[in-house]
Amino acid sequence: MNTTQMEALISMVAVLGLFVLMTAPAVIGILRDRRIDRQLRQAKVAPVTEPPDRPAASRPEHRAAPRRHARAA
Repeated sequence: MNTTQMEALISMVAVLGLFVLMTAPAVIGILRDRRIDRQLRQAKVAPVTEPPDRPAASRPEHRAAPRRHARAA
């Protein structure tokens, strides 16, 4: 393999690498959109029989005793 062929090979690999680098985000986005669409279709078809469990409350209940906070000195 002479120098010209080696330079051509390196150039082809560089162009292929740039092509992959430029198209990878688009392909990842397309796959993500397809996954979300599939999940939405499944959610639309499957009936909900029970309400989902409530997550832990981030706020205290309405009648909970107020908390006292230490004041900065």
